[in-house]
Amino acid sequence: QVQLEQYGGGLVQAGGSLRLSCAVFGGTFSRMSMGWFRQAPGKDRDFVAAINWNHDNTFYADSVKGRFTISRDNTKNTLYLQMNSLKPEDTAVYYCVVTDDLYGSLEPMYAYDYWGRGTQVTVSS
Repeated sequence: QVQLEQYGGGLVQAGGSLRLSCAVFGGTFSRMSMGWFRQAPGKDRDFVAAINWNHDNTFYADSVKGRFTISRDNTKNTLYLQMNSLKPEDTAVYYCVVTDDLYGSLEPMYAYDYWGRGTQVTVSS
């Protein structure tokens, strides 16, 4: 059974930075693709970023391109999301996600088998 443990998040002023981490327990980390979604109050859960299993492709929502960076460390079984130049509209609960489907699209929610519990990110203006 795969379990995801999220770290990071919190309150930051607009223009600031935060890094989210997601430790993956169980499964074969190097054979997983993974990503991040977020859900703001009263809104749908949206795709943020993804990275495929062999590191050669990353994907970003238009709203975060150039500000957020997704990365993974296979030696630590950990996924990261570095968030820079944060805006109040980035305020949401952020979820890390994992799939062992190596070749499917990584943007839809249904692509992912495992979800973290979520961590709150609040950006004040």
